[in-house]
Amino acid sequence: MAETEKSANELRAAQIGPDPSLLLLDDDEPFLRRLARAMEKRGFSVETAETVAEAKRLIAQRPPAYGVFDLRLEDGNGLDVVETLRALRPDARIVVLTGYGAIASAVAAVKIGATDYLSKPADANDVTAALLSLPDDKPAPPDNPMSADRVRWEHIQRVFELCDRNVSETARRLNMHRRTLQRILAKRSPR
Repeated sequence: MAETEKSANELRAAQIGPDPSLLLLDDDEPFLRRLARAMEKRGFSVETAETVAEAKRLIAQRPPAYGVFDLRLEDGNGLDVVETLRALRPDARIVVLTGYGAIASAVAAVKIGATDYLSKPADANDVTAALLSLPDDKPAPPDNPMSADRVRWEHIQRVFELCDRNVSETARRLNMHRRTLQRILAKRSPR
């Protein structure tokens, strides 16, 4: 059993490459600690930050080869950190995590340079797979695909973002009453 674990670790180290530096950014401190420990066990050299300002400072000192950034933080947006890292280290592999998964924010993250986008709760295996995936790798089909309600909600969110979060314009484009749209936007996303 130990031999199998040792060969798996050697394979993972080869996939990570010569620079195992990883910056984790999340304002959920218990989640950040757990993910940091799990990623260290997988062979990464981990640094953590709980704010956008702290992450940008760490990137300016030593741009990491890998980054995992939460999207919504108390002092800003994780996409700003993606842009900062991409400017200083174009070859960095970056994953954006969020508890507020919407297609529009996933598209925005990838457009500015994120390698992948994961909805929380994502575990260390998901994060590692996203960081180490090859550009031509196709993701495995989801174990539990989105429900029709979730697809509808995602579409509404995408149009809302494209309309610069203007409720009246979004309602007009979706041919929906404005108050109905406001009720939908006030609810959490369906599972």
